[in-house]
Amino acid sequence: MLSRPPRSPPNLVSTAAAGAVAMAAAMGFGRFSYTPILPGMMSGVPLSAADAGFIASANFVGYLVGAVLAAYGWAAGRERLVALLALLANAILLAAMAATDSVAIFAVIRFLAGLASAFAMVFTSSIVLSHGTAAGNDHVQAAHFGGPGAGIALSSVMVLLIGLRFHDEPGGWRADWIGGALYCAASLFVVWWLLPSAPAQSLQMGKEPTLNWNRPMVLVTLSYGLFGFGYVITATFLVTIARMAATGAFVEFLCWFIAGVTAAVALFAWKPLVRPLGLGGVYVAALVIEAAGVLATVALPPSVAPLIGGALFGATFLAITAYGLQIGRKLSPKSPRRILAMMTAAFGLGQIVGPIVAGWIAERSGSFTVPTVIAAGALLVCAALVMPVMKEIP
Repeated sequence: MLSRPPRSPPNLVSTAAAGAVAMAAAMGFGRFSYTPILPGMMSGVPLSAADAGFIASANFVGYLVGAVLAAYGWAAGRERLVALLALLANAILLAAMAATDSVAIFAVIRFLAGLASAFAMVFTSSIVLSHGTAAGNDHVQAAHFGGPGAGIALSSVMVLLIGLRFHDEPGGWRADWIGGALYCAASLFVVWWLLPSAPAQSLQMGKEPTLNWNRPMVLVTLSYGLFGFGYVITATFLVTIARMAATGAFVEFLCWFIAGVTAAVALFAWKPLVRPLGLGGVYVAALVIEAAGVLATVALPPSVAPLIGGALFGATFLAITAYGLQIGRKLSPKSPRRILAMMTAAFGLGQIVGPIVAGWIAERSGSFTVPTVIAAGALLVCAALVMPVMKEIP
């Protein structure tokens, strides 16, 4: 059933829609719905800040393993099947989170979910982006990478509505995970129907050439890996920071909803700047703005800090993700799957460290201020790493 291809030849609108829906399910719900669900888990399970960071990091370890495995040629010719199976696993694993209250089991489930989300991201992207590139249509990439933002916004609405029903009951967080699983199961059918059967012919290949690790490639990959550390503390704990500041349920909802909405349209908003600034310039500018947004979450008055921080975070993190990967593909055009997987792996490594560090410091200091300031500094270093080679990026 999962191998049945949609109608051919692929339509770019339906291809972009398939990518957006898949990314909303695998990333917006599969990965990022942990953020709005986490405050309920911390009070309802309960979890400490260190527990929460450990569970988040387990997800990112799975993401790293999945990205590394995806770098090899075993899935050549089976990209669609692997992507669909990963989306199916994503839905099952979301539901499994509601069936336990063990930190160790949470970590195992989130590890497997990270593996599934990496496979879904890499192999869906290899299909969708190849068709967009073959047609010379940048809107396909923008729609595809806007998917996680749409998923983030929808997950925040879901958590708000379920919270109104359960009124912060200790077990309400379980309903959040089940709701996400049902959404992802429905999304699977849409992706199965719309996703093309394979990458564009010009980009189909078996084993790709070894990557050429020249100076621009090394610096961009280092920057992208450190970006994983810099963004993930806000991505994991933004709603928890709002909860600790006692801003109220609506602000908790609104900060993550705003982050999702701005993320969904971010690539369309940044696109006009690509020509005057270049890919490297847009990447660096977005990193600087994100650093300001991350810092805002703890530096501004609590009533507005998560809203402004969420808006700036959403407006930049998916754009940095997309343009960083696009830079990698430009620097290694003969090995697009390898560079996509290896940069995703570097990104995943940064993500593993971030929540552990943030949770450990927050548990001892009583707030997320110090780890958030560290994250903002890391993002500025990311920008500094790329600036010397901006002119060498095609």
